[in-house]
Amino acid sequence: MRCSRWKKSSKSGFQNNMDGKNRKDIYPGLAVNIILKKDQRTGNLTEGIVANILTSAPYHSRGIKVRLEDGQVGRVAEILDED
Repeated sequence: MRCSRWKKSSKSGFQNNMDGKNRKDIYPGLAVNIILKKDQRTGNLTEGIVANILTSAPYHSRGIKVRLEDGQVGRVAEILDED
């Protein structure tokens, strides 16, 4: 039985829009906005550079958990442009 959070979207498989839910899109040195645990209710974003990836699963519905270079831990809300 498949868990509902692994449900595929009806259009094109798993969503891959660089929103931080797929582990393969995240790597150390990447600029991201994360949501800290204390900011989950408000949705305040914290910008930083990924130091470590803490989630081992290939996909997480609320975002991959990372540690930033400054030590803060949260889930990736969005990946920033590398321009």
